[in-house]
Amino acid sequence: MRDVVLEVKNLTVRIGARRVLDDVSFSVFEGEVLALVGESGSGKTMSALSILDILPGTAQVEKGKVIFEGKDLLSLGRKEIDGIRGSRISMVFQEPSTAFNPVMRIGEQISEVLAAHKTMGNREIAALVWSLLEKVRLPADTALRYPHELSGGMRQRAMLAMAVACSPSVLILDEPTTALDVTIQKHVLDLISRIQKAERLATLFITHDFSIVNMIADRVCVMKEGRVVETGARRDILEKPRHPYTRQLIACIPRIGDTRERLPVVEG
Repeated sequence: MRDVVLEVKNLTVRIGARRVLDDVSFSVFEGEVLALVGESGSGKTMSALSILDILPGTAQVEKGKVIFEGKDLLSLGRKEIDGIRGSRISMVFQEPSTAFNPVMRIGEQISEVLAAHKTMGNREIAALVWSLLEKVRLPADTALRYPHELSGGMRQRAMLAMAVACSPSVLILDEPTTALDVTIQKHVLDLISRIQKAERLATLFITHDFSIVNMIADRVCVMKEGRVVETGARRDILEKPRHPYTRQLIACIPRIGDTRERLPVVEG
């Protein structure tokens, strides 16, 4: 039986009068990939931002808990949560070009993460940066390049290197392949899967694409309008979805040999 590494309990978040998350609960186990699936605006990214306490300034947690290593992250002070974010829990964002500092070299930005969370000398940090770049299959000279000098796939792999630099227990990936073409997307997904399995990371993978879910997920959590409507093993969700919304989402997937002139539309 695998241990629960991260548990979100009854999380409710408001922006003004609107509940953007409504009583959301899910758990991520050691060594598994939990796919958080739903349309844009369903609350997937808001759930991830809540875990890391990086919600927009207009958002307010109304109730709920985020349990990690026996602590409720939502009750921690700024210094304590800063020590966890980027170290014990890391996130790879959808568009790395906005996550990287455009005027700093890639190596400097990875080094900053290591210096913030580990006690290491400059030579040790430099050696670890090169090792991390090798792990994500980037050439060593990537450390000397600026974000704009890299392709989208290279930037995403560099972001992954920074995310796993401190050997986190939890990795959150927010649609990490959306901006990539299909061939590069497959390479990045294979790399994520290899690192996730090798390091037994508890991984929350946010996506709207069920083909990616089928490739990488162990379990699936389906969200609609800020609520969790269905959770289960990947095969059960894909082959025997219980909730009408999940069935609608799966029905929208185009398939080889599909003779439908129009794909169905999810109402609402």
